[in-house]
Amino acid sequence: MTGRVALSPRAWLSLLAWVTITVTVAVVAVWPSQPHMPHRDVAAVRTALSAVPVVAQRARPEHYDRAAFGTAWADGSDAQDAGNGCDTRNDILDRDLRDKTYVEVASCPRAVGSGELRSPYTGEWIDFRRGRGSGADVQIDHIVPLSYAWDMGAAGWEAATRLRFANDPANLVAVDGDSNQDKSDSPPSAWMPRRTSFACQYAVQFVTVLVTYRLSVDAGSVPVLRRSLDRC
Repeated sequence: MTGRVALSPRAWLSLLAWVTITVTVAVVAVWPSQPHMPHRDVAAVRTALSAVPVVAQRARPEHYDRAAFGTAWADGSDAQDAGNGCDTRNDILDRDLRDKTYVEVASCPRAVGSGELRSPYTGEWIDFRRGRGSGADVQIDHIVPLSYAWDMGAAGWEAATRLRFANDPANLVAVDGDSNQDKSDSPPSAWMPRRTSFACQYAVQFVTVLVTYRLSVDAGSVPVLRRSLDRC
């Protein structure tokens, strides 16, 4: 590993506290437009990025399995908003969609039945109607993909930490299905949102998740993230 800035335990905790505050600002409203990021918060994220361990190339172990992160959208993790009676997908739909109506479904007593989403990745509007095809039109993206996290350190975590990571709202965003499929498990070195005005927030959240979970980053993603932060 290269490119890591040595930090004392106290400095690391202070940095993590700063970045945690920043991501709270970042995830509050991915709709309808990017919020203004205070310069001091962006500066904290830049500092955080410089402290993230860097690997020259992404390793791809053959033993990655999505099941290692638990049942998809499980409500039983210790992530924020878990245990509220609704699965994580429905929680994120409720957070990110606008002009909503609600219905009761097996996995959530107050699930979004209809609403509007402006995909942060493209800026395009999607009319969401629960039913056949809705899961393909509006998907929930892990900003730091699960398999990427596995390659960057999650393989060594306990099962409970992986379950929390997979359901952490700070790492999740509702997007158009085409963008999510196009991104797949790509890091910033291989994929960034087509909507350049969202690049700042995307970079903020990507770095914050890396720092919070003490993951590494591939060397090619570092300059991409820095450029996005510089344009905040």
